Amino acid sequence: MNDLTRPTLDDPPRLGEIGLHNFAPYLMNRIMGRYNAGLREEMAAQGLTTPKMRALAVLSVIDNLQIGQLAVYAVTEQSTLSRALVALEAEGLIRREADAADSRASRVAITDAGRAAFERLWPTMAANYARMFSGIPDAERLAFVTTLQKILSNIRKHDF
Repeated sequence: MNDLTRPTLDDPPRLGEIGLHNFAPYLMNRIMGRYNAGLREEMAAQGLTTPKMRALAVLSVIDNLQIGQLAVYAVTEQSTLSRALVALEAEGLIRREADAADSRASRVAITDAGRAAFERLWPTMAANYARMFSGIPDAERLAFVTTLQKILSNIRKHDF
């Protein structure tokens, strides 16, 4: 992007001036759409949907979250996540418990079966991740991820 198309609050360029292939939100949506499409077959084979997979992925790293926190981390509407959690609990992949610190809230934890289900999906996720960065040097990948972290920090609503 050059100085003429750099986004500003005072005089933002029009989308046609930026172009879709220079518009970061468009590129991020395309990338994530392709990444998720690459997982669908394996998820379906395991009886998982994208919201279920996202919940298990997050819980495999950060366990025992309040449902609202899990929704933010899983980038899923809370109502959609709630339906996924009902199914995951029925399948024995997660368990819900009352939050000891907040009687109005509940926490979600991954079970051993849930961790095993996620571990079966992880090789496909890892392969798709590696393919995204194929031919990109480690330093460039690190700089890209660092930039994404800064962008998220600029726009996020939560402290996590």
